[in-house]
Amino acid sequence: MLKKLSELEIGQVAVINHVEEDEIFLKLMEMGFIPGEHVSIKQIAPLGDPISITVAGYQVSLRINEANKIIVEI
Repeated sequence: MLKKLSELEIGQVAVINHVEEDEIFLKLMEMGFIPGEHVSIKQIAPLGDPISITVAGYQVSLRINEANKIIVEI
């Protein structure tokens, strides 16, 4: 089942299916958000933005609008 990364719950693990192309496409790819990579949600800020994600062996914080561009498979 495909979902946006921003729709995952804390602790949920998924595999990146693709990243939608826009102005932050290359930035996300350079940060390790490449198809086939496992990602998991570690924390969500109290107001829901940003979220802390583990990808490619490290933690990164993304804004919700950035996480909306990453499509994952559960």
